[in-house]
Amino acid sequence: MHQLHAIGMGEGKATPIVFLHGFGGTAAGWHAVQTAISADHPTLAFDLPGHGASLDYPDAVTARHFAQAVVEDLNRRGIPRVHLVGHSMGGATAALVAAFAPEKVASLTLLAPGGFGPDINGRLLQHYAAARTYDALQVALEGMFGWRNPVPKEMIRRDVDLRRKPGQIERLGAILARMTKDGLQGTIPRAFIEAFTMPVTVAWGRLDNVLPVYQSEGLPPRFSIHRFDGAGHMLVEEIPGEVIRLISTTVRTG
Repeated sequence: MHQLHAIGMGEGKATPIVFLHGFGGTAAGWHAVQTAISADHPTLAFDLPGHGASLDYPDAVTARHFAQAVVEDLNRRGIPRVHLVGHSMGGATAALVAAFAPEKVASLTLLAPGGFGPDINGRLLQHYAAARTYDALQVALEGMFGWRNPVPKEMIRRDVDLRRKPGQIERLGAILARMTKDGLQGTIPRAFIEAFTMPVTVAWGRLDNVLPVYQSEGLPPRFSIHRFDGAGHMLVEEIPGEVIRLISTTVRTG
């Protein structure tokens, strides 16, 4: 059986909080947020299949596959229930975990989640997936941030190192091809979203150039929706304090 790589922080008997990164990222991208949250909760941040230390996880190129891998991994670790926090592709993965295994999900915090509408900036993601150098990655990432928010140098260096792993560029290409088939992303069935009974928080940057902010509209009224002026797609890096606040608030209600 294959196991996902995860970074664990925090201790205690509280329900764990699990972090799921976006396309092309790794668990390390959650470091600042995870460190803050881990003061009060046990946490896990996964490398999703095809990314980082989970690069060799087989036969997984869609959010549905990733959700199945997360559920299987939590079961293997003996973790019966978690709070899920997901960004972008990781948000789609978290939502599908909640749809397929609702008994395992105490709450959802979804940051610009994938799957909430068909439109996706596939051209920008193609540039990002294929970039290997510092300069190329900086240009691609600048397209994902709010216009006045700088791209952290450490994030760029981390992405450069990730792409040096043999097979990483090719795996990202395979995942992206499925994610943006015919220029559109797959959408999570509305019936799945309507059926959620756990607390759900959805956050979006109004300057998101990857997944348009309109995809945060028309969601069930019981969801807590937050839209941030000046922020782009990379909310974890752009507004970490607000992300920490949203997670803490959502977890307290779950």
